[in-house]
Amino acid sequence: MGTWGSGNFDDDTAADHLSGITGRLVSEIEEAMAGDPVGLEPDDYWGVAVPCNVELLCLIAEQHYVGAMVPGAAVVERWKRTFMDVWERAIDGLEPEPEYKERRRAELIRTFDRLAVLSGREAA
Repeated sequence: MGTWGSGNFDDDTAADHLSGITGRLVSEIEEAMAGDPVGLEPDDYWGVAVPCNVELLCLIAEQHYVGAMVPGAAVVERWKRTFMDVWERAIDGLEPEPEYKERRRAELIRTFDRLAVLSGREAA
């Protein structure tokens, strides 16, 4: 087993563990994207959980830990298109305040874009 530092993520076992965690986050997002689009609506579970998973992947990728698995930028862009298409079609039915709607849209886009940038860095 390789150890390269004293940190919690500085050995092979930790890298394997982190790979499993990030892999599960990615798998959950992929399954949600492949499922019924209704499940991605803003008031449904995956409509909330997918952005949470994307944010968690960002937070982990920003640490540059060995083992952190993030998808390629093209995959993240596909996720963003799919998710935002559903969000745009469904959000008005929930009658949000206009200011909330604009702020939430911007936050969702910023989150997916952040992971896309990080994905490009991880591939380099």
